[in-house]
Amino acid sequence: MNVPDIIIAIDGYSSTGKSSFAKLVAKKFDFLYLDSGALYRGVTLFAREEGLISEGNVIDPLLEERLAGLDLHFNAEGKLCTGERCIEKEIRSMEVSSQVSPIAAVPYVRAFVDEKLREYGRKGRIVMDGRDIGTAVFPNAELKIFMTASEEVRAQRRFDELVSKGENPTLEDVVKNLRDRDYIDSHRETNPLRRADDAYGLDNTEMGFTEELAWIQGLIQGKFGIL
Repeated sequence: MNVPDIIIAIDGYSSTGKSSFAKLVAKKFDFLYLDSGALYRGVTLFAREEGLISEGNVIDPLLEERLAGLDLHFNAEGKLCTGERCIEKEIRSMEVSSQVSPIAAVPYVRAFVDEKLREYGRKGRIVMDGRDIGTAVFPNAELKIFMTASEEVRAQRRFDELVSKGENPTLEDVVKNLRDRDYIDSHRETNPLRRADDAYGLDNTEMGFTEELAWIQGLIQGKFGIL
């Protein structure tokens, strides 16, 4: 299927499978995949390692100044790096997950990440997932999707992911983390998580990857008149 050079913006709550879905779409239609959440996690990891945050709160005003020299980028495999160091594993830990939403709510952090994302998006033909991609980063994206799933399913997905990476979380901690992140993301002052007026809803509570791909292929064909 010959898909035009559009921007596909995918937003939604934590652990709805946004990144997995976006990667599938990118592979299926030969798009560049960008994980905006990874950049926020990268900033959070940097702030943690530099002692600039405590319990998710910025404790050092130098963070804004230090961001100007922070080299965060995606390598050829789509993994986040800082300089020559790949930090993909570190940014997915529970420690980072528990602090990323408060850091992502800081206006200058959002401005830093948004600018990096827009640099990638200037040529189009990208699929990007996050929490404000269709509302703030690319409000003019040609296709916007908002993903949801039940809390039970989301928590189990996140729990299984952490276990597969060798961590030892409790399901109760995972549920609390999801609820906390959903609340912070939806109530932050700068670009809160919300469904764009022109976004298509995708509830994948009972869907697998095959069904998701069939859904978006049909959506693209209908929206852009592709036979």
